[in-house]
Amino acid sequence: MNRALRLSAPAALAAASALLLAGCAGGDGGSTAEPSATTAATECMELSSGSVSDAITADGAFGETPNATFTTPVEVDELQRSILIEGEGDATEPGDEVDAVITLYSATNGSQLASSPASFKIGDANLYRGFTAAVDCVPIGTRTVTVAPAEDVYGDQGNSSIGVQPGEAVIIVADITGETERATPSEWTENVPEVTFNGTDSPTVVIPDTPPSPELLLKVLEEGDGETVESGDQVSVRYQGLNWETKEIFDQSYPGDPVTFGTDQVIAGFGAALVGQPVGTKLIVTIPPEFGYGTDPSVNLGGQTLVFVVEITDTTRQ
Repeated sequence: MNRALRLSAPAALAAASALLLAGCAGGDGGSTAEPSATTAATECMELSSGSVSDAITADGAFGETPNATFTTPVEVDELQRSILIEGEGDATEPGDEVDAVITLYSATNGSQLASSPASFKIGDANLYRGFTAAVDCVPIGTRTVTVAPAEDVYGDQGNSSIGVQPGEAVIIVADITGETERATPSEWTENVPEVTFNGTDSPTVVIPDTPPSPELLLKVLEEGDGETVESGDQVSVRYQGLNWETKEIFDQSYPGDPVTFGTDQVIAGFGAALVGQPVGTKLIVTIPPEFGYGTDPSVNLGGQTLVFVVEITDTTRQ
């Protein structure tokens, strides 16, 4: 499986925030034009609504995948942002780490391209300007709609992994749900699946017939003696991911070489399971929806408790 979404992070592990980072779009190749990233911000962006963004509606429960309605094709030459629902929480500021549900639509044909929870820092220099605009300096609880021209998102490169063509604008609906809650695993002592490792072949995992835990839990199966993984490291692992309820494997890197990604480039529960572990460690972690793909069942793997068996083979610092 091991389908690459950005850098070498597998699609089944990659956080939605991977789509928001400049230089990691997975474009069609051959393009030398670079989309614009946000300069590290200390102040709010200067943004206004316009006739294009004001004409877009997005129905559906807050915090879940919305249904946006607009006339295609959408043509725009500058960022426009409109407020669809104004929240009552504290206003976001550059440097804040926030959670949001980000949904992307094609400005050409109106198709939904991607929708998932994401956690990221506002004003991060690596963020595309279009995504910063969607969440910048609005109260928690707000739903925005942003019309982003190509140069403020994926540029002449596009993003083939989600179907954005080179030079295509996108519509971004963002529900700003709160400040990011850091995932911290607790020790897993009850109803731990049985795991048998089989070299570079797929491990055998037997999940018990019990309800999944609502907590993020981790058990070290074999402790390594190498360098300790730190937050932000590029970590090489072999892994297998299973659905607790169905007990089926939905993705894995076995058999084959380890895959490498940053601890902050994957779903929160998976990244948290790696931090603090020595290289050489073998572990199993159970991840509830809020630290995986969210609670919305319409999103792929949304509402599901996930189980990952992981072998940490290397870590490097940038």
